[in-house]
Amino acid sequence: MQEQSASPQAPTAKKVPLSATHHGDTFVDDYEWMRAKEDPEVIAYLEAENAFTESRTAHLADLRQSVFDEIKARTRETDLSVPYRIRGHWYYSRSFAGKEYGASCRVPIRAAGDWVPPRPAEDCAPDQPALPGEELLLDLNVLAEGHDFFSLGGSAVSPDSQLIAFATDVVGDERYTIRVLSLTTRELLDDEITGVMGGATWDPSGDAFYYSTVDDSWRPDKVWKHTLGTTQADDELVYTETDARFWLGIGRTRSDRFMMIASGSKTTSAYRVLDTQDRAAGFREWPRVEGVEYNLEHAVIGGEDQFLVLHNANGPDFELGIAPITPTDPDGWKALIPHTEGVRLEDVDAFSGHLVVHQRSEGLTRLRILPLDSAGVADDFLVEFDDEVYTIGSGSNPEFDQPVVRLGYTTMARPGSVYSYDVANRSLTLLKASEVLPAPDGRPFDPAAYEEHRIWATASDGTRVPISLVVPAGAPRDGSVPVLLYGYGSYEASIDPYFSVARLSLLDRGAGFAIAHVRGGGEMGRHWYEDGKFLAKPNTFTDFIACARHLVAEGWTSPDRLVAEGGSAGGLLMGAIANLAPELWAGVVAQVPFVDALTTMLDSSLPLTVMEYEEWGNPEADPATYACMRGYAPYHNVAAVDYPPILAETSLNDTRVLYVEPAKWIAKLRATATGRREFLLKTEMAAGHGGVSGRYQAWHDRAFTMAWILEKLGLLSPHP
Repeated sequence: MQEQSASPQAPTAKKVPLSATHHGDTFVDDYEWMRAKEDPEVIAYLEAENAFTESRTAHLADLRQSVFDEIKARTRETDLSVPYRIRGHWYYSRSFAGKEYGASCRVPIRAAGDWVPPRPAEDCAPDQPALPGEELLLDLNVLAEGHDFFSLGGSAVSPDSQLIAFATDVVGDERYTIRVLSLTTRELLDDEITGVMGGATWDPSGDAFYYSTVDDSWRPDKVWKHTLGTTQADDELVYTETDARFWLGIGRTRSDRFMMIASGSKTTSAYRVLDTQDRAAGFREWPRVEGVEYNLEHAVIGGEDQFLVLHNANGPDFELGIAPITPTDPDGWKALIPHTEGVRLEDVDAFSGHLVVHQRSEGLTRLRILPLDSAGVADDFLVEFDDEVYTIGSGSNPEFDQPVVRLGYTTMARPGSVYSYDVANRSLTLLKASEVLPAPDGRPFDPAAYEEHRIWATASDGTRVPISLVVPAGAPRDGSVPVLLYGYGSYEASIDPYFSVARLSLLDRGAGFAIAHVRGGGEMGRHWYEDGKFLAKPNTFTDFIACARHLVAEGWTSPDRLVAEGGSAGGLLMGAIANLAPELWAGVVAQVPFVDALTTMLDSSLPLTVMEYEEWGNPEADPATYACMRGYAPYHNVAAVDYPPILAETSLNDTRVLYVEPAKWIAKLRATATGRREFLLKTEMAAGHGGVSGRYQAWHDRAFTMAWILEKLGLLSPHP
């Protein structure tokens, strides 16, 4: 690594050739030495890259500050969530001006039959209650004191409402510590559980909770039961998953009757279920049938306890079945909503008086309600909205007996709104519309200032690929509008249309924002996912390129005004499209990018690799998979061409996509590419996969990225 001066030059990484041969193909890796995280030379190299990035972006400081100021000005810093009801209290969160983190609070309900949440006071002082009788549960600012990084893995109030178990991570490696706080004395109990994946799930008895831990590959493989007042060494090991493809989770049904251990791979599910009304029977094992995915939800239908089974045994887009509460094979699951091609059933929530089904079709989310009566399902209908591009979903519905459904709705131009849907009356009541405050210059936010479109590109194989687009109202179709195109395309994850305050700093400068709903995601159903994985993975990359070319062909933008962005598996997408079509982009942003995918998938000792075989394939065992990945893996395909400017962002403590992947990629790009060679690596030295913690830190982080994007789009003005 070369010497760094006061005005840093681009770091030159040393080369330590390491050759490996697989299936007759030999690849020489010059930068694998960067994997040694504890090596001072590696840290020095990352710090040199950070210094170079800071130097090369110093001229954007005013623009970064402007974007940060815009985000801050438009965000209500004393925001409060809509309270949700459970076990005699209304729970809500609140944030405080000038503080990085928020707090969780509650107040007692006013009356047993009251389902209208109280409205907390906005802009109240931090030391003043937002509602009469407010009780502070957790102040995350206090928990974060003295730490460069802080993440709450989850919190859960005990069934008797007297205790709260919460999990914290102060490193960024997603290994949490659980503590238990008395809500009456405000003292921590002696119980302390370390090395946990996520949070705690209370047993309905209230004298114990369950949690999961990971193996050396960071796979959640064990579920434990901790009894209050004992040490972690005394905890009961409830179940160990020995199949390295599967990971575990533990939960409790909304009815509070059943504890469920879910064990799942990418293609197969299994459950172990404890009926707390029959504890002597222990956890009963439900079937594990290779290739069958399902989840269980306790419901009472026609007066009978049953499990809803959402499964793919009869079709790829899933159907909703019912089964007895005792273990039942798939041939015993009776259809309630039969499989319908093109209507992907994604989830189901059961309540005493209705069922809520989350589904999607034609690339859009939908919410389906099935009211129940004494005989069973009484009706079946959708909650309707009129926008062309939108996202709808339900959440914060913890009570089994609630007669209403809490749902959220948003578009790319309209901030999220929270509604209460009365199932009996089929009526919507707006509980809260997220407020966007005026910009720093006093201009109020107006959704009418933007227009939204659902457009369709045609992929190289003729497949129609949806694009969600938001642009300033009246945007010309002459190729002059700068556009930021976002993509992901893996794990059947859907990047549905969403609103972003930070995005306004882009739109108000005259740019547009688009989401390419490429194959590998789940936007168009299970086939959309299947057509973008394994040997079909290249469809993800060619779909994204087709979306970019369609935006250009239709006059929405031009290549010199088009920036691509994606993170994690979407960062793999960014590396691939930079290799395949470098001429299409004015810039590429790759966040925690999975760009050295082939190296990772060839090493089963690395975190998560074995579990990932069912997403990417096993290139070590299968020559066809190796050849496919060898053909698209970004790091392995860096060439001597003129790449667009690239900004890679990563975190030193990321356990999902290791920092070494983008570090190696940038080093190889800098050593191999011709032409501009504008490559930057920014490493957060105290963060994990999700980046920095704290909202102001996150805003600064986004402002940094946005300023770089705006420069590449030709929008350098500090003020819109």
